[in-house]
Amino acid sequence: MYGPGGFYLRPEGPAGHFRTSVHASPLFAAAVARLLRTVAEELGGGEVAFVDMGAGRGELVTGVLAALPEGFPVRAYAVERAARPDGLDPRVAWVAEPPRGVRGLLFANEWLDNVPVEVAEADADGVPRRVLVRPDGTERLGAPVTGADARWLERWWPLREPGARAEVGRARDEAWARAVDGLAAGLAVAVDYGHTADARPPYGTLTGFRGGREVPPVPDGSCDITAHVALDSCADPGGELLPQREALAALGVSGARPPLALASTDPAAYIGALARAGEAAELTARGGLGDFLWLRRRV
Repeated sequence: MYGPGGFYLRPEGPAGHFRTSVHASPLFAAAVARLLRTVAEELGGGEVAFVDMGAGRGELVTGVLAALPEGFPVRAYAVERAARPDGLDPRVAWVAEPPRGVRGLLFANEWLDNVPVEVAEADADGVPRRVLVRPDGTERLGAPVTGADARWLERWWPLREPGARAEVGRARDEAWARAVDGLAAGLAVAVDYGHTADARPPYGTLTGFRGGREVPPVPDGSCDITAHVALDSCADPGGELLPQREALAALGVSGARPPLALASTDPAAYIGALARAGEAAELTARGGLGDFLWLRRRV
């Protein structure tokens, strides 16, 4: 993804190939800004940090800063391995690793799904084996899964039937724990395609995206490579999971249509409110972005 010719280093950036909640509507960044203000109040005032994990081209951190009241005491960090984009707000520190010892809000929107994982498949005898892949995407089964990965599978995603697959989420658990550990106090939030133990996908979710379309996950830099996240494993212990529709509703994002009477008294305001309601409906829709899971952990 980030090596020579890597997919995420292309000039168009990730937004040129797929659409996240950040790209769907500025309502999302405004909601995150409200969450940051709430965290700041809980921390008793003073400067707080906003840490944007997997910042892409800085779209979320830019939107959050724009939505905050003038003079709000914030130190913004964009954690991203691609180069700093031209024209980014100079208040944003562009860093390759999350800061440590800060107070505030760490927000990881569609970051964990790109943290690399091992893929395991049960062979004809039901033994979980690593799936090995060549640069052209050709796969074969390798050695049995052992050690810490085997223990993770047994606890979180046991494979019982030949041909069943899993993405071993241990690396994501550890990446999330390291990011959260950088907070001295505040709230950490991860938002992603996710699943829990009561509804694991039987054949895994590994896939690729390019140009807005799903494609085979060929590891040659030609496409995004992603897999849904076992967020209940990341949440253990002490995390809280809830659907995006509920999280955004609590932050004031509503898809309710404005009152029709507004159309006759203030047509321009009605049209604006109707557009915002449509954007909110997309962010909270069942079967779509509203089904994303939010993992929240207080520090």
